[in-house]
Amino acid sequence: MTVEFRLDNNVLPKPLADVLRPELASLAAEIVDEIRAKIPNYARPLDGPYGKSIRAGVQHALTLFIEQIANPDASAQKCYEVHQKLGQNEMREGRSLDDLQAAYRIGARVAWRRMMRLGKRNGLSSAVMSQLADAVFAYMDKLASVALDGYLEAKATSAGALETWRRRLLGMLLQTPPAPTAAVAELAQLISWPVPEKVSPIAVHPLPGTGHNQRKPTLDGDVLADLDGIEPRLLVPGEVTDGRLAAIRAALPQCRLAVGPCVRLDGAAYALRWARKALTLAQQGVLPDRQVIRCEQYLSAVLVHSDDRLLATLRDRLLAPLRALTVKQRERMLETLRAWLDVRGSVPDMAALLDVHPQTVRYRMRQLEQSLGQLLHDPHQRFELELVLRASPRRREQEVALPTQRR
Repeated sequence: MTVEFRLDNNVLPKPLADVLRPELASLAAEIVDEIRAKIPNYARPLDGPYGKSIRAGVQHALTLFIEQIANPDASAQKCYEVHQKLGQNEMREGRSLDDLQAAYRIGARVAWRRMMRLGKRNGLSSAVMSQLADAVFAYMDKLASVALDGYLEAKATSAGALETWRRRLLGMLLQTPPAPTAAVAELAQLISWPVPEKVSPIAVHPLPGTGHNQRKPTLDGDVLADLDGIEPRLLVPGEVTDGRLAAIRAALPQCRLAVGPCVRLDGAAYALRWARKALTLAQQGVLPDRQVIRCEQYLSAVLVHSDDRLLATLRDRLLAPLRALTVKQRERMLETLRAWLDVRGSVPDMAALLDVHPQTVRYRMRQLEQSLGQLLHDPHQRFELELVLRASPRRREQEVALPTQRR
């Protein structure tokens, strides 16, 4: 970042620089002494790096001010860097913004007192002195602003603040509608997180009986994490490789992980929702009870269960004719119906799949024809029926097919 300071030098005469230059060393010392005398937090020995940085800040400020009177094109970059670091050091030293801003105000007052004496001694006009006063205080305001930026930057990148910003960025990336690209880029730059084209969200859930992991997990630096919320989640740049997944599992050994599909950045919120649904389905027994679930292997199940109430309504409507059967009869009919859909109605194949005689298959199919009728032959309803049968474990089909007195 480059910032150039420019004094309004239309009125200030360039020879004024020659008047001020001999005063530079003693004026710098006077400003440092006054700051230490007026602000208790600065009243400490100046022999070490701390003292050198304070003196360097004052010295660079006065030198640049004088040089820009003589040459308005003099670069301010070095002075900017020094005062930015001053602001950063103040934050790391634990001092407040009030002390920092007060130091610049004191510096401006001391410098102006000296220049008033020099003006009288050298017979400077009131117009020149007025312009000089405006230039001194405007210049100090600029330096104070640069130091303030350094202070805030250091505060934003401190350990605690950095973690807060990382969680905030994660929240922005997973919100709907997506956050503005410029806002994401600005916050990502603040925490030095390269913005990827694609990401993979991971939904996290503590395994039953383990409670919350009290140890702070060690994750790769490019993995954004929020593990303290109601719905813990991670965001991994790009694909989640086997190596990456092994590291995450080692960091979160007491958690079930559902890895969402790798998607474009603006689709991260949707992919996380699918991963969260996969976790729920695993807890319900619809998906395999594993510690790690790769969502991309079960997208059809996630799709079918995207609206459980609608699915239940469809299931009740389609399987209603079987409610009059006994539990054992329903079980046989549903197994036969699934086999019929799997092998597209081939009696020999159904018999082999069900391990029964072909004549038994024909008998059951006649019963299904009587119960379900046209439903078996209508392509649209047959598709719906297959969705229902594949959506849940068999026991759930049987439970839903029972009479629902509670309704």
